Amino acid sequence: MRRVSLAAVLSALASVVAGCSLAPPYAPPPITTPTAFKEVGPWTPASPGDAAPRGDWWTVYGDQTLDGLEQRIDKGNPDLAVALARYDEARALAAQARAAQVPEVDANGGATTIHQSEHRPLRVGGPNTYDDDIVGASTSYELDLWGRVRNMVAASKDQAVASAADAASVRLSLEAQLADAYLNLRGLDTQDKLLTNTTEAYARALKLTQALYHGGAVAGLDVDRAQTQLQMARAQRIDIDAQRALMEHEIAALVGEPASTFSLAQVAALPDPPHTPVAAPSLLLQRRPDIAAAERRAAAANAGIGVARAAFYPDITLNAAGGFESAGGISLLQAANSWWTLGPSVSLPIFDGGRRKAALRQAKDQFDEASATYRSTVLSAFQQVEDNLALCNRLADEAQEQTLAVDAARRTETLATVQYKLGAVTYLDVVTAQTADLQAQVSALMIATRRLQASVDLVRALGGGWS
Repeated sequence: MRRVSLAAVLSALASVVAGCSLAPPYAPPPITTPTAFKEVGPWTPASPGDAAPRGDWWTVYGDQTLDGLEQRIDKGNPDLAVALARYDEARALAAQARAAQVPEVDANGGATTIHQSEHRPLRVGGPNTYDDDIVGASTSYELDLWGRVRNMVAASKDQAVASAADAASVRLSLEAQLADAYLNLRGLDTQDKLLTNTTEAYARALKLTQALYHGGAVAGLDVDRAQTQLQMARAQRIDIDAQRALMEHEIAALVGEPASTFSLAQVAALPDPPHTPVAAPSLLLQRRPDIAAAERRAAAANAGIGVARAAFYPDITLNAAGGFESAGGISLLQAANSWWTLGPSVSLPIFDGGRRKAALRQAKDQFDEASATYRSTVLSAFQQVEDNLALCNRLADEAQEQTLAVDAARRTETLATVQYKLGAVTYLDVVTAQTADLQAQVSALMIATRRLQASVDLVRALGGGWS
């Protein structure tokens, strides 16, 4: 009866101090948040009231092929499958931690035949051979007086949430990589079409020059220059084809297909760059999954300090066991064969050579590390947003200037060709004009592709798209 009373007293004590926790009060690591992004411009308007749901952000480009490829990431990409498996693993670990909050109950039983040595030390009578049949159950429950179990549960829950954010970050990153590679591929398609048209024009120019040469109107040097222009344009087209093949292979890996069996038809067209709305900087902390993951890991590390501190205090466990046991030959489940034990066990640390102190220092260092990682992630996020805001707006201005350069180069080439046919200039002037025109057009296409890629990177930096 005294043991039962002691257990009741301990249970009452546990209910009184159930709210006790040795973890420090937690607040997200402090970070200075700017009031606005400084690189906002015409192509990246600010919209502080926009809640900015992520959604299928890539549909803003209006390309059905890209839409179809993006939908295949969830089912086909192995990197995303790894991230999701890690999330499931973290959830399972959290469930294991929660199980410590309830008593554990185990059943056991056995039917054993035992033979004793006749010369066993201190043996007093009894048969040499006998049966020992036993069936019973036991239960144990740790009184979480200092919050050790609750902090372990909190830490594992935070880790699971961080793992979910990791999976979201991987998905967003893969979606952005795919969109970036696809738009790059379409940019290469437009360059390939330009070079195809250019080589055809250069081939006609070569035939004209050869005809003039055979007629004695021009020197052989002009023929060589025309031949050089044509071969250089063909070489550029081969290089573009090689780059396109690499982009196609990258897309195949992203959607989970072997590069050997994957192909995309050429489409020599680029979508218009979207106007990307930019929410307030404070919303970035809520939208970026990598920031959310870093913050939850800081919270988990803070709970870990509570677990380490609880190790300095007594560990009290309530134990109970009971069942039936007999030497066989009679009915086992009889009152006379019953047995039970009931009572608490206490473990009090006295000397461990500084192990617990070192574990507490480690827990605090882990929190400092997680806090610094969080601040670093936030600072990198702001930098990435500002970088891509600057690119989106500056590349738009550059595209306008480059369009004017293309128009001027085209007029120059047309005029040089006409004057050459009239004998007013040499073929060197034509070659110079052709080279400048081709370079201007290629640069314009590259700028257009970079603008699209910058818009993709901006969406990724902002944590997703809008609907």
